[in-house]
Amino acid sequence: MAPGTLSNYLKSGAIWAFIVLELAFFSIAGEYFSLSDKAFMDFDNMLLLFKQSAPIGIIAMGMTIIMVNGNIDLSVGATYALCAIVLLDSMTWPIFAGLGDAVIPISWALALLTGVLLGALNGLIVWKTGVDAFIVTLGSMLGYRGLVFMYNGEQPTSHLNWTLVDFAEAQFLGLHTATWFLLAVTVAIWFLMNRTVHGRNAYAIGDNRSAAVNAGIRVGPHMMINFMIIGFLAALSAVVFYSESGSVNPNDGELYELWIITAVVLGGTKLTGGSGSIVSTFGGVLAIQLLRKGLAHIGADTSTVNLVIGLILIAVLFLDRQLNLKGKEELRV
Repeated sequence: MAPGTLSNYLKSGAIWAFIVLELAFFSIAGEYFSLSDKAFMDFDNMLLLFKQSAPIGIIAMGMTIIMVNGNIDLSVGATYALCAIVLLDSMTWPIFAGLGDAVIPISWALALLTGVLLGALNGLIVWKTGVDAFIVTLGSMLGYRGLVFMYNGEQPTSHLNWTLVDFAEAQFLGLHTATWFLLAVTVAIWFLMNRTVHGRNAYAIGDNRSAAVNAGIRVGPHMMINFMIIGFLAALSAVVFYSESGSVNPNDGELYELWIITAVVLGGTKLTGGSGSIVSTFGGVLAIQLLRKGLAHIGADTSTVNLVIGLILIAVLFLDRQLNLKGKEELRV
């Protein structure tokens, strides 16, 4: 077996095997512990699972690019909440009075632009200062969350537009609008990472930044674009979700960054960069949502869900480290 073959196989196939195990376990356990008469693998239940996966799934695609690059973004939850506030509040601005439903594309555009600008700010600081992205985005997470609270105090920002609600709740071919957005983003980011120079450069930079610089890749601008992409996707996630919800609380999006990073790592993306798969991230998102939904199905509370997922994250990181060490040993032989 060639060096690294076992590691690559496990990373690409393990997440789908894990999903199968989850489905089997919760289907069986649900027969004995569930308070609901509905089977866990009920068709409508699975369709709802895809819809509920969309908020973290859309952002997770951008996080995969960032992590393949060898960076991380801890500010996505705060960006998500701030863009949601811009979306809903801008519909009530006096400047747009009298536009009716024509304000919808304007508010969407403002929210998406906000996400891009926040992401660009993160990327620019990482590029120009050379400070690690973990530190930069930790600071921006606190700063952006502060802006969320400053915007409307501790009160929710609400505006329910029934045209938006109808759009968000619509179904096409049995799939909800949010699911279609998740699938479209997954395909688009897969194409970006696997069929474009930008995607190939992302892997090259994450694998060996010095070699990428020597090869003529403009690392700083490249990373800034990736932060803009994840900012856009955080805003898009907010737009999709809050078009239906119509109300955002200042604490919305908290811990999203941890859920998203867990999903991406569970899908096999290395924290150190240079390796990752969009398709496997999609599997990681489904696995996390299945775990949350399955544990709730058998009566587990939120603290138990967080404990289980935390333990799974530690186990996956340990396994990844062991597989990487094994691969290095094989290369030395």
